Amino acid sequence: MGDSLTLNHSEKLDWLRLSRSENIGPITFFQLIRRFGAAAAALDAVPDLARRGGRKRPIKLCDPATAEAEAAAIEKAGARLVAACEPEYPKALAAIADPPPALTVLGRPEMLASQDPTVGIVGARNASGAGRRIAQGIATDLGARGIIVASGLARGIDTAAHNGALKTGTVAVVAGGVDVYYPPENEDLQNAIAAEGAVISEQPMGTEPQARHFPRRNRMISGLSLGVLIVEAASRSGSLITARTALEQGREVFAVPGSPLDPRAQGTNHLLRQGATLAERADDIAAVIAAMADTPLSPLNEPEAALFEGLELSTSDEISPAEGRAQLSNW
Repeated sequence: MGDSLTLNHSEKLDWLRLSRSENIGPITFFQLIRRFGAAAAALDAVPDLARRGGRKRPIKLCDPATAEAEAAAIEKAGARLVAACEPEYPKALAAIADPPPALTVLGRPEMLASQDPTVGIVGARNASGAGRRIAQGIATDLGARGIIVASGLARGIDTAAHNGALKTGTVAVVAGGVDVYYPPENEDLQNAIAAEGAVISEQPMGTEPQARHFPRRNRMISGLSLGVLIVEAASRSGSLITARTALEQGREVFAVPGSPLDPRAQGTNHLLRQGATLAERADDIAAVIAAMADTPLSPLNEPEAALFEGLELSTSDEISPAEGRAQLSNW
């Protein structure tokens, strides 16, 4: 992503407008920035690029008033918009192929820029009591070793992981806006994380979570992390998408083994058969993460396909509605 720089208000609004414009997902966004150098210049160029790409209908750019309204809502909530070029943006997340162009951060942005490594912990929403205890205990012990814990604020394993790391450092990656409580029963926990750690999202304020948002949230959890621990996951669990994105991003995948009689262990046991690192305690994870901490992260992937042809979304920029509906019950 190059050297970091802090955007002024006008530059940040242009950055926000470009990221919220029609058919401009993360990969296309950064191609535009690399080509034109600034979001304002890219916004000026996009309509002509779309026409030359064969688009018959004018592309819909995010208008300045909409961007101003979003920025005002962020400020009113006491949150911050952090652009991917700014120093508070997490370096690990910036290294994936499709990092969010901007994050809304409610809480402590400095935690995202910390040199402390991050581990993601995710798993079954309908977790067993044992699974929740394991997740919370490992999260507590990782925090004691100076490791930040990231998760998705879902019921079950995610909730346990956040509770375990609340005092030492935890990041909640949410699928909707940072001001939306989902699930509703985690309102107090979400507020506590905002006070002690950070709640982050790539979605605008006020966005209600939809099925297609969850796989994108999952790739952010793994992108923030050097490794991801899966604690209980059924064979079609959304947590397995997090494991898949972790592998695609070059991150380590850990799994807690479970009983073959428990459907919630089918996904984790499958991961172990496929080569995931077995983890029963925090030491199993911390040793691997310590060895990875000094290894440079892969640079941002630059696809070799022709830039901007029709300005169609890359497959990395979206998930099909059918796939989203099929997975929603697991998040």
